[in-house]
Amino acid sequence: MKTYMEIKRITDNGPTFGVFKDFEGKPFAVTLEPEWLNNLVDNSCIPSGDYLCKRVDSPKYGDTFEITGVPGRTHVLFHWGNLPKNTKACVLVAEKFGELGGKTAILQSKNSPGEGFNEFMDITKGLDYFWIRIKY
Repeated sequence: MKTYMEIKRITDNGPTFGVFKDFEGKPFAVTLEPEWLNNLVDNSCIPSGDYLCKRVDSPKYGDTFEITGVPGRTHVLFHWGNLPKNTKACVLVAEKFGELGGKTAILQSKNSPGEGFNEFMDITKGLDYFWIRIKY
């Protein structure tokens, strides 16, 4: 078993889309972050790197994980959503790429069991923390 989960980013111009891989390196979900804006708080995707993720109880999103150690940033969470407007520089998790209202989006985030965010929470069930590698 690998010790890291991984997000392999697949775009670097405009919104940042990625493929989420489990501890065994198998893709299981897709991700969406804002575009790279030099790590600007609440507006930019986070820098590529290795981060410790800690389980938290978010007032807005409930049980999830915070990505810690991001330079100059706090409260960077994994949560559900479909479009860049659904995040203030957190990582959105869903099941597949698609389109909403004429915009490229991620779909099937949290409405049913097995969808992206729910699958992420199933994979991390019983963990208080894990490591993530985010890279292009």
